[in-house]
Amino acid sequence: MKKGFDNAKYVKIQSKKIKERFKLFDKLYLEVGGKLFDDSHASRILPGFKSDVKISMFQELKDDLEIIFCINAGDIEKNKTRGEYGITYDQETLSLINKSKKMGFSVNSVVITLYKNQVSVDKFINKLNRNGIKTYVHTATKGYPTDVDMIVSEEGYGANSYIETTKPLILVNAPGPGSGKLATCLSQIYHENKRGVNAGYAKFETFPVWNLPLKHPINLAYEAATADLNDVNMIDPFHLEKYGVTAVNYNRDIETFPILQSILRKVSNKDIYCSPTDMGVNMVGFCITDESIVEEACKKEIVRRYYNELNNYKMGLCDQSTYKKIKLLMNELNIDEMYLDVIKPALDKKKKENGLPVIAIKVNKKIITGKQTDLLTPAGAVVLNAIKFLSKIPDDIYLLSPTILEPILQLKHTMGTGDRLSLREVLIALSVCSVTNPIAAKAMSKLPNLNGCEAHATYLVTGTDMRALKDLKINITCESEYIDG
Repeated sequence: MKKGFDNAKYVKIQSKKIKERFKLFDKLYLEVGGKLFDDSHASRILPGFKSDVKISMFQELKDDLEIIFCINAGDIEKNKTRGEYGITYDQETLSLINKSKKMGFSVNSVVITLYKNQVSVDKFINKLNRNGIKTYVHTATKGYPTDVDMIVSEEGYGANSYIETTKPLILVNAPGPGSGKLATCLSQIYHENKRGVNAGYAKFETFPVWNLPLKHPINLAYEAATADLNDVNMIDPFHLEKYGVTAVNYNRDIETFPILQSILRKVSNKDIYCSPTDMGVNMVGFCITDESIVEEACKKEIVRRYYNELNNYKMGLCDQSTYKKIKLLMNELNIDEMYLDVIKPALDKKKKENGLPVIAIKVNKKIITGKQTDLLTPAGAVVLNAIKFLSKIPDDIYLLSPTILEPILQLKHTMGTGDRLSLREVLIALSVCSVTNPIAAKAMSKLPNLNGCEAHATYLVTGTDMRALKDLKINITCESEYIDG
């Protein structure tokens, strides 16, 4: 993979800025934008960016920090799914907690935001409590977003439960956007102020990138990623007025900045931040090493987002305005639905195979296809074909032994789970075969090479096949067509 981003430089200058901000307060609530552990969006649009870079930066501060996770009650009720892995936000929250604890981080609690007595949310709260995870419930803030005096009062943020924290640095993270991280931070600062604690707020920001143009592909890719939230990138008017410098931010931070400024003014009797850009810590824009590589990666990501939201619309998970907004972003960049070079080969192969479902994947500049057969799903077929190509194994050599496949197929038939092997079942069978078959072992060793490869399916991939493709970190897009089996 060609790199367009200097990760080592980013770690150095981003860490320095965080430590500088940390020193301004006795207690700092640091909102972590994007994913804490696996920022796959950033790694896709910034080739060279390591997806675990954020959590790595906090390792040396581990003894001085604790983590609060936020989740929007509405996202629990809607079973909102994290697109990268096909798991719901509540499942992802539990996963984040487990990962944090395994790495030795102190997890304080989970905050359920915008709570409205939903039954499904109550069940999730019970699950958290039964697993020893402290839970707080925050409802909509009275007066928000226009009545600042009401918001910063006992009837506003004061109505929220105070979260007891003991460490000087509190990371506030969530399974996805729109989870109420900022509101939780502001509520805490209000309560800390009442207790005489010099608490402050900052944001570990990644996107939008403030020192890049408003319509830079990186910033447009951020709009595509948050299209369901109606986020819009804007020029930060506060930053422009104060410093005469053009900086990019987004509508929600700009809209809520006066509230944040009012709270901080009450804490310190002065304006610590003069703009929403000031409150962010974002050095990404200084670490791009190749604009052309990054811009191309961003264009591809926007097209992926388009297909994802189009499929969500077809499944009834969003309205058509979401994917149409991304289509407008594509128009701005002069790209269309066929931009990914795996799409046309997949559709052509489907036509050639009389409508059979097909997946095409690009491996080492070559397009490999796999079709549905009596034995394999297209996902299983294309991965086998791809690793055979990488291993230079002839097409007529079979990797899976009949003695291994027969009992698997018999079990599937007995359980009524279909007659075709899913991708996960193919990989299990391949791993068993690799014990005695060096050719299968050679092919299996090539699976990591599929990380980051583009693929396109002529049908809507779901279930175990989608999860397995995501586990292999294949960038899969799908047509919105359902198939049987």
